[in-house]
Amino acid sequence: MKFCWSTLRVRDLDESLKFYSELMGLKINSRFKAGPDTEIAFLGDGNTQIELICNKNGGDIEYNEDISWGFQVDSLNEMMNILKEKGINISGPIQPVPNIKFIFIKDPNGFKIQLIENL
Repeated sequence: MKFCWSTLRVRDLDESLKFYSELMGLKINSRFKAGPDTEIAFLGDGNTQIELICNKNGGDIEYNEDISWGFQVDSLNEMMNILKEKGINISGPIQPVPNIKFIFIKDPNGFKIQLIENL
């Protein structure tokens, strides 16, 4: 069995693509219409991707605070400086063990993202 992708429903596909491609550094692999009011995009390198779905008539979107996506970064300090410049709120840093430090942010839809540096 192979894990292929994780899906996130979003309010604004352009805004979400900008966040995940420009800030998180994910490559946009495809973007296509999936009906009159629905558009889908796939992002990421490697075997596992992120699928973003925007349905203009999809109603409210709610995310559980217990769910997040984790992304490894080379320098958490550099990333925190970039996030502060962009006005993105940061929770942390947290260092539960000597070799890992991380922060939490939220994407444009309010979905929790964990940024991790292995020390």
